[in-house]
Amino acid sequence: MSLTDILSPSDIAAALRDCQAPDSFSPKKFFQISGMSKKSSSQLKEIFRILDNDQSGFIEEDELKYFLQRFECGARVLTTSETKTFLAAADHDGDGKIGAEVQYWFCILRRRE
Repeated sequence: MSLTDILSPSDIAAALRDCQAPDSFSPKKFFQISGMSKKSSSQLKEIFRILDNDQSGFIEEDELKYFLQRFECGARVLTTSETKTFLAAADHDGDGKIGAEVQYWFCILRRRE
């Protein structure tokens, strides 16, 4: 399964366009524009599985910086600042990685700013 089996390619493209410039990435806004914020729990778990590149059950900082490239291979790498901000928003237990308990990750990121 790929991300485009769950998310609209046009929504993914719009989300990537919105954060093309370095330091313009907002996880909440990306989730909203890409349509991720409207997906069911099972769909979100599948998205997490796809994003977990090494299939460890966690998304570590090294994987997270390539977050946008998981949606489109030519997309930019997140800056160090963006990666750390994203990780801080989603790492609810402070272990330096985003765990498979995806409901916490997506609930945090779905909150309004």
